[in-house]
Amino acid sequence: MKRFRLLVLLAVAALSTLGCNRSKSTGAAKARLQLFAFSSYIPNEVIEGFTKETGIPVDYEVYATNEAMLQKLSANPSHYDVIQPSDYMVEHLIARHALAPLDLKQLPHLENILPEFRNLSYDPGNQFSVPYMAGTVGIIFNNEKIKEPIRGYKDVFQEKYKGRIVLVDDPREIVTWALETAGIPINDVTPETLARVKPILVEWVKLKNIYNSDDPKPPLLSGDRDLGVIYCGDAAALWQENHKFQYVLPAEGAHRFIDNLCIPAGAKNKAEAIAFIDYILRPEVSKIISDKFPYTNPNGGARKLLSKDQLANPASYPPRDGKLEIFRDIGKASVNLQDMMSEIRQAGQ
Repeated sequence: MKRFRLLVLLAVAALSTLGCNRSKSTGAAKARLQLFAFSSYIPNEVIEGFTKETGIPVDYEVYATNEAMLQKLSANPSHYDVIQPSDYMVEHLIARHALAPLDLKQLPHLENILPEFRNLSYDPGNQFSVPYMAGTVGIIFNNEKIKEPIRGYKDVFQEKYKGRIVLVDDPREIVTWALETAGIPINDVTPETLARVKPILVEWVKLKNIYNSDDPKPPLLSGDRDLGVIYCGDAAALWQENHKFQYVLPAEGAHRFIDNLCIPAGAKNKAEAIAFIDYILRPEVSKIISDKFPYTNPNGGARKLLSKDQLANPASYPPRDGKLEIFRDIGKASVNLQDMMSEIRQAGQ
């Protein structure tokens, strides 16, 4: 989902007295839930509400990418209680036995998750993961500036739009668009397929794109950029600001991501982690997340609480008339992909 550069440690407690509460029976300090998640993705109101209700303080540490999360988790596997990996990273962590199995009986609100987001290939039976928020990566354009039809990647990456494009700063995402342009499945990442799409990527980089995953909205709102390929949550916020910003899923195919809540195998506070995950699954709590971050909410109960305007947002809930694929774990091929994109971008500077 959103992938930001900021790394912050935020200690959250609804009341200072709750943070230093002690158990009457044991005199032991209350456990502090260690939450490790994407930044600007879990509203403070949600964390504060959980603490106020349970008395469990939450330390919220953030990361920019799944790979950054994996690196820190590997270095300190017992530090974090709840993490927020995307679909392919869940698959990777399961293979490494790095996630604790979930006792679904302790997650009564899991029933709110819509069937299309459950029992997916990366975690059959949701044994290790609970969907948090989903979304797509698609095309945004200002229809007051862009008059020609925009349907796919080939319509975006044109010489006439040189210096007018903004893109998410994620090598795998960018390579995915080239794979789809070449008619190659997005998870078919091999030295051969990378060689096939490299010429496409070289031409795209020459267009002097802005790469911004932190917040691609400002250059579009200011008029410095007129179109791009970004995460649907940013596109939804732009549409809320002004309906001139149109969002479309690329005709060649689009990446659909599902970000999840999981408990690391080495977590020290598993009971508190389960309580936090089930709290997030409540419709009224999940609605707060949609209000703040307008991605695609997989929580059917929460969707019933959203306004007509929220549900009509074409970026949050785009028409399902095209091909959507989720990422799978590509293993060591991710290194080759990263190296190729670094080489191309350095050469294009």
